[in-house]
Amino acid sequence: MKNILVPVGSTENGVNNLKYAVNFAAMSGATVYLINIYRDFSKVGGMGKVTQVAMEDHQAQLDEVLSQVDTKGVEVVAKPIKGDPSEGIARISKQLGIDLIIMSPQSVEIKDERYLGSITGKLVKQTEIPMLIVPKDYLFRKANTILLALKRPNFEKENVLDPLKDLLSLFNAQLNVLRVRTPDVAESDDVMDEQLKEIMSGYKETENATIYQGVLEHFQSHQPDILCVLRRKRGFFKKLSEKNHVLKKDFYTSKPLLVLCGQQ
Repeated sequence: MKNILVPVGSTENGVNNLKYAVNFAAMSGATVYLINIYRDFSKVGGMGKVTQVAMEDHQAQLDEVLSQVDTKGVEVVAKPIKGDPSEGIARISKQLGIDLIIMSPQSVEIKDERYLGSITGKLVKQTEIPMLIVPKDYLFRKANTILLALKRPNFEKENVLDPLKDLLSLFNAQLNVLRVRTPDVAESDDVMDEQLKEIMSGYKETENATIYQGVLEHFQSHQPDILCVLRRKRGFFKKLSEKNHVLKKDFYTSKPLLVLCGQQ
């Protein structure tokens, strides 16, 4: 992972996420791109100055975030981006060849009952770039164990596990796999991916109505430092198919959440 993107919503969350990303990049040798998004009003009559002011305000916010973080010699490129938040993040990620997006569950905290806000939720639903969702005020630490929760241990897309393999190598961590058998799983889903066999240290099966229920039941016994799930339309974040946010009553974790892009 050579290019890490840190989108900034609130200054407080931006500081926390940049600290995490800098520590991560210091270990991996990555470049960190710090961005925030502002709307383009330049096409509206007489609003060109407003756009310039907006850009300057957003640059000031990025400068404020940078002033509060020891970058430890890591290259951090800070730039405000014009456009819609989710579209802008997708566009800049493609331009820069981003390998990992690090952001908060909520870019701007509005409703306490939400785990994922609308911007983060929309990105989880749409992006194919791996995302590491870091809880508020979570301090960077070495991950000794990662828990991968899934219901099908095989993948239609190639290289799905590459980001996970990078993290395991970076932290010298162990991978425990929790295979959750849900009522809609067929026998043909039992074939395990060979790469998964090679990288996992532990394996457990459980039967539950949903993957999340399986995670709830077994999370404490595994005590992972990072929880990893796949973005699938009918998988862990099924409710994102209906809305762009996730309520805490439907899902919540106090540990970093790595979201990989699985099949649709």
